[in-house]
Amino acid sequence: MTAKPRVLISDKMSPQAEQIFRSRGIEVTVKTDLKPEELKVEIANYDGLAVRSSTKVTADILKSAKNLKVIGRAGIGVDNVDVPAATQTGVVVMNTPFGNSITTAEHTLALLMALARDIPQANASTHAGKWEKAKFMGQELFGKTLGVIGCGNIGAIVADRGVGLKMKVIAYDPFLSADRAVELGVEKVELDDVLKRSDFITIHTPMTEQTKGILNAAAIAKMKKGVRLINCARGGLIVEADLKAALDSGHVAGAALDVFEVEPAKENLLFNHPKVVCTPHLGASTVEAQENVALQVAEQMSDFLLQGAIANAVNMPSVSAEDAPKLKPYMKLAEQLGSFAGQLATTDAKEIQIEYEGQVASLNTKPLTALVLAGFLKPSMEGVNIVSAPARAKERGITIAETKRDKAEDYQTVVRVTVKGHGGTSTVAGTVFGGEHPRVIDINGVPTEAGLNKEMLYVLNLDKPGLIGAVGTLLGNSNINISDFNLGRIPGKDRAIALISVDGVIPQNIVDEIAKISQVERVQVLRF
Repeated sequence: MTAKPRVLISDKMSPQAEQIFRSRGIEVTVKTDLKPEELKVEIANYDGLAVRSSTKVTADILKSAKNLKVIGRAGIGVDNVDVPAATQTGVVVMNTPFGNSITTAEHTLALLMALARDIPQANASTHAGKWEKAKFMGQELFGKTLGVIGCGNIGAIVADRGVGLKMKVIAYDPFLSADRAVELGVEKVELDDVLKRSDFITIHTPMTEQTKGILNAAAIAKMKKGVRLINCARGGLIVEADLKAALDSGHVAGAALDVFEVEPAKENLLFNHPKVVCTPHLGASTVEAQENVALQVAEQMSDFLLQGAIANAVNMPSVSAEDAPKLKPYMKLAEQLGSFAGQLATTDAKEIQIEYEGQVASLNTKPLTALVLAGFLKPSMEGVNIVSAPARAKERGITIAETKRDKAEDYQTVVRVTVKGHGGTSTVAGTVFGGEHPRVIDINGVPTEAGLNKEMLYVLNLDKPGLIGAVGTLLGNSNINISDFNLGRIPGKDRAIALISVDGVIPQNIVDEIAKISQVERVQVLRF
């Protein structure tokens, strides 16, 4: 008789999650507030681990999880789970990316109104018996311009509610299609337009290298005097020191923050500022949201443990047991090519063409296409994975075209990703060497042959002597070792590209110095 799967719930969540596991025939134990050493001992006995944000699933704990097959995160963020370590040990990590969207959007609207009418300050004053009616002169939202930075799942809900309040809503999101903007009733604009035109600005982007500190002193300087800012997304999107300076000077009239650079935020330079409304990361804190994510994670984990079905996995594609051995060599290649294309993209994507040539064309390429899309979207979108990527791409008006050819010209198999947008077309192609090693073989028509390293430099330059020496000197002087240096010439032009793999991390000041080299036209750090 096969033993029942066992699941440990290590964080507080809805009791209904426990009931779902039991009703599906899964043995479940609830033990919350375990210390790391206690969890290391306990986890060895379970097939599944259900968590929220309190439990930290580290590589050290995963070493003790000999039987663990799946980690379910009731919520979107998986910052508390060492996903690479989980992947290495064969543990699927799932999240519930849509369970708290409405709740977070509603909290944003609550802070918007509190900010417009000084409600927290007026509440404190009235409780103190001061009756300072003339002191709290607020602003109507009617007719004001609401700028939404990031119009994905949560941002779109906020935009829709803003339209309902009869505000003029403008939105910046590289992936927002014109049709989707019309559907929401918003005006699609560039980031600078949001900064210059908005009376209120709310931000709903993930925390990535591109978005970290997106609202800094330079961005704030472009805003209207008297603008008000709301952040219910991620701490660090707004540079807190720059915000405080703008509040002190009066350029920013107020800010409402649910998230902070360091959490839990027991102290912060913005605390007790008279123009700041603060809440302790309450975006997802409603009864309904907690119920939703708990029920979803219990259903997903049960489906996986009992049937092998995978939903909302952040580290594993949706692939049947029959197809997995055949597709495995191409999975890493597909995601890396998508990531390469996404990181190099300089324009809004309207169409992504994926071509499969040679041996790979005979396989089930649907999961590979999803992996290309996931890799493409990840640099600019939080929570996207192989399951959600196709829907998220469609939501943003990106057309996907997939073609197959039985033969490849120069290799046994080739995967080619072409991105088309208003600003032009870019292409990257790759193959698999030795049955398991992904290699890039073409970038915008330039033949090359390079593996993709964790940290790389992409350089577009004039094809003149001195580039290799100049770049090598700058990296060497910073004690950054070059592990691989690949060059390719653009046919018929005086341009060339370089792909440079390095050990370690390249600081931004070194990138800036490379950009100053006379031959260099573009330089960018790529991370895989």
